[in-house]
Amino acid sequence: MTKENQKESTDKRTVIPDETTWRETPWLAVKGFLMGSADIIPGVSGGTMALITGIYDRLINAVRSVDRRVITSLFSFRFKDLLKAFHWKFVLILCTGIVLAVAFFTRVVPLQVYMHTDPELIYGLFFGLILGSVVVLLNEVPRSKRNLKTFTALLLGTLFGYWIVTLVPADTPESFSFVFLSGMFAFSAMILPGISGSYILLILGKYDYVLEQLGNLGNDGTIEAILALIPLFLGGAAGLALFSRILSWLLRNYHAITLMVLIGFLIGSLYVIWPYQDRGFIETVVQVEELNYNDPLVQALLDSPQNQNQPTYIRLGEILNPDAPTEDLYRIEVEHVNRSLIHSDPFIPGISKEKPDDYSLWGGINGFIFGLLLVIGLDYLRRKK
Repeated sequence: MTKENQKESTDKRTVIPDETTWRETPWLAVKGFLMGSADIIPGVSGGTMALITGIYDRLINAVRSVDRRVITSLFSFRFKDLLKAFHWKFVLILCTGIVLAVAFFTRVVPLQVYMHTDPELIYGLFFGLILGSVVVLLNEVPRSKRNLKTFTALLLGTLFGYWIVTLVPADTPESFSFVFLSGMFAFSAMILPGISGSYILLILGKYDYVLEQLGNLGNDGTIEAILALIPLFLGGAAGLALFSRILSWLLRNYHAITLMVLIGFLIGSLYVIWPYQDRGFIETVVQVEELNYNDPLVQALLDSPQNQNQPTYIRLGEILNPDAPTEDLYRIEVEHVNRSLIHSDPFIPGISKEKPDDYSLWGGINGFIFGLLLVIGLDYLRRKK
């Protein structure tokens, strides 16, 4: 083997070192916060925010740093070697931001609730954010690389992204092998811009299955739930390990073409992010309680029924003994309901004939404007290390 070939072979085995410094902690944590907030929205992936904020290559390299050397060092308790090989500083700061976002947008500002109560505002924000970012990212492609080949890659990426987000969810088996494959594809999609891992699970018919198993953790079905989730996470780990290396190689050797494909994914995802949609939901009763008429929960629901435009809510059901002599003796069903999106058909306000009567025109416009303004701030963050 020649010296030149030896050098090339060595370079291929070399893992890119983590150059994260503590000085960039605030900026990197903010970028992680944006990734976490995006992961909460169906149809938007954390990979989208990673690409927009300029840390996509670093994210791929961090995932790729978990290799055989890291795993060997972990199980042999050589923690010094592990920390040297693994991009722990980058992952720690980024994940801190992600966790803070998930906690903030589920506990303080319930983003998932606003997606149901004010969908035009939330989706308008992300539509403006992604559309503005497409323009910013296209400017990152050197003029010398803007040719037929790269624009063909952009078109193919757009078509593939559109195809993915418009697939109809299917009924699929719950075997070990299929759940493993579902985890592989879903976790791989999490690092792809414009394609949501949760949406992949929905397409493969495993979204409700995974939520059900996660919901069983901590109760009598914990052991069964863990056993059911093992193939999902094994497939996810395998998918991330394989796909991150493929993406890293593509970005290293065909950066402009790969970037154009990823931008195409963003463009293709705009269809499902469009704020004005005629959305159809299915309601599933997940729990039924039988309570007395004087129960505090029953009285609270009688005085102030819960808003049913939420992902979960509680409502009163039937009176089980309507022939009781007095109301105090009534036994009433109290239903815990999950509300899930099953389809959405985009429309153009003022043009489309078929559209819902209760949509918010200005909600979508205000969200869109705020999303565009946010792009300016994100573009500034992109220039920070």
